[in-house]
Amino acid sequence: MADGSVSVRVTRRGFLRSAVAGAAAAPFILPGSARGANDRVTLGVIGTGGRGTAVMRSFLPLDGLAVVAVCDAQKARREKARRLVATHEAERAGTGGQGGPAAVADFREVLGRKDVDAVLLAPQDHWHAPMAVRAAAAGKDIYCEKPLGCAVADSQAIRDAVQRYGCVFQTGTQQRSSRNFRHASELARNGYLGKVHTVTVAAPGPHYQPKYTGPMTPQPVPDGFAWDLYVGPAPARPYNPGLHAWPDWYLIWDYCDGFIVNWGVHHLDIAHWGCPAIGQEAFTLTCKGAFRTKGFTDNISDWQAEYRFASGLRMRFSDTGHPYAQGCRFRGDKGWVHVNRQGIRAEPASLLSVAMKPSDERLHASTHHQADFLKAVRSRGQPVAPVAAGHVASTLGFLAQVAARVGRPIAWQWQGERLKADADAGRLLARPVRSPWQL
Repeated sequence: MADGSVSVRVTRRGFLRSAVAGAAAAPFILPGSARGANDRVTLGVIGTGGRGTAVMRSFLPLDGLAVVAVCDAQKARREKARRLVATHEAERAGTGGQGGPAAVADFREVLGRKDVDAVLLAPQDHWHAPMAVRAAAAGKDIYCEKPLGCAVADSQAIRDAVQRYGCVFQTGTQQRSSRNFRHASELARNGYLGKVHTVTVAAPGPHYQPKYTGPMTPQPVPDGFAWDLYVGPAPARPYNPGLHAWPDWYLIWDYCDGFIVNWGVHHLDIAHWGCPAIGQEAFTLTCKGAFRTKGFTDNISDWQAEYRFASGLRMRFSDTGHPYAQGCRFRGDKGWVHVNRQGIRAEPASLLSVAMKPSDERLHASTHHQADFLKAVRSRGQPVAPVAAGHVASTLGFLAQVAARVGRPIAWQWQGERLKADADAGRLLARPVRSPWQL
């Protein structure tokens, strides 16, 4: 639920929704004042670490896109991002590299700007839900890195806010913008494998080790680091470099569910894309795993999970090689297909050259995840990785984490989105949120 104190201004999104609804029978010509619909889209970038900067770089060359604000709790990061944008603008315009976008520490300044149409959200995972809910309420379209928060309740809050305010939302599950992943999913959906009975998924896990090896005692906050803003809704902690180094923060429960969700969400998303029953049928879930105890890190390290669906479908999910190969494999009674970022394999091999029939169900075709988002912003249509898909993929990972922590099977129903009679597991569906932050 969005913070009731947030006022919602009339935006071009709201204008477009109302105008389209009232003009179904006549051609609709957008006025020049409907900014971003026929001309440029202005973007605010919130979170300019490694991933945020990489995604911003993918946005920068796109026609009709201007980055007007960058935000990060660390001054060095946001200034680096500002200079990167300024240099890009200068090279495009053939001028000097001065100026560039506004650079701020507090994301609320970006959300309050009337010249920002859309935001790229790429902070640490524990910030995804509070920021996305507020961005939706502020009338911004949203490109949000995965997963959708740190718990099922986070993901639900994002989905509900996006639906309530009608914004365009693209999840950063960029594998959907790859032909191989789309082809594998279409083979599974359209019966080319026969009846799909088993899906196996694997994602990177225990080979990532903490970077920080220094003392765990409190240390002075570096100049230019708004530490309290970094911690935000997570439990308050004294500053220590080991709490924000990468990949260390991936391995700390306060900021992230770990690789079981943060990396797992990519291939769990493809499993759902190719086999929609995964996001529709009730299932029981078992998950066994070891948890880290080194330094500040306490997240799950390795895992073996199995989802048993009402129809007899099975999905098995592990860290890479434990025992499954990285990626997603759909197995049916007539063949299988396995896809990951290194390529696609199938048995029989002829499946790789299948040409889809006009009667087949075709999936949203995207070749560039950021360009696909901009297309949806302008058309007010759905992008390739909409919030509903991001919610399912994130929830599948969150629930595996829950099952591992309680150490027994759990039973999930998509209808009503609840666990069957399990109070201990139910408490792990949400995270405490430190005041004054809220969903």
